[in-house]
Amino acid sequence: MLLEPMENAATPLDIVSDPICPWCYIGKSKFDAARAEFPDIPLDVTWRIFQLNPDMPAEGIDRTAYLEGKFGGPDGARQVYGRIEAAVVEAGLPVDFTKVKRTPNTLDAHRLIRWARSTGAQDAVVDAIFAAYFVNGVDIGDREALIEIGVAKGMEEDLLRRLYAEDADGAQLRNEDALSRQMGVTGVPCFILNETYALVGAQETATWRNVFAKLSEGEALGG
Repeated sequence: MLLEPMENAATPLDIVSDPICPWCYIGKSKFDAARAEFPDIPLDVTWRIFQLNPDMPAEGIDRTAYLEGKFGGPDGARQVYGRIEAAVVEAGLPVDFTKVKRTPNTLDAHRLIRWARSTGAQDAVVDAIFAAYFVNGVDIGDREALIEIGVAKGMEEDLLRRLYAEDADGAQLRNEDALSRQMGVTGVPCFILNETYALVGAQETATWRNVFAKLSEGEALGG
């Protein structure tokens, strides 16, 4: 699979992610570290929906109960999150899982991310949602918390309240989530360059550095 960089145009990059996915937070930090070394490469980044738990109740559930149910009890949850915590430390992220009390339904968080693209604040809102959840233990299924995040990143409070009240983009995002699964996306993060070249998982900074170096030299990416 080859990607030829577009001369004098931004390369589209779709990032399929879920705000409660720790690997997505880790993956973004490594992507950002490499991208900072190549500031002149034009990228048109769009964050796309994927819900790890599309059937999660709107109010979310207790996080301990969720993890133990998903990973086969307390021992399974400890084993899985032991590996995740080690990866978080290696990435240098200030995550505090002890503050996270509930696993939320993330549809409303995805809606805020979608709306933020129109204001140019999408990446900043994604960063803020990750930090709110993983660093401060904020319930990112709570609309008031999400509105606060949006306003802090320059979005209009009255507009956000109206959009949430009207369920704006809710059905569309549910359909996009389902379509991602139909297309074969089973895990996140998934980075798709120019709708052609995909990198799945929390790639190392060195991997992204190699990708950006090739793009800067006008080389094709092979997969």
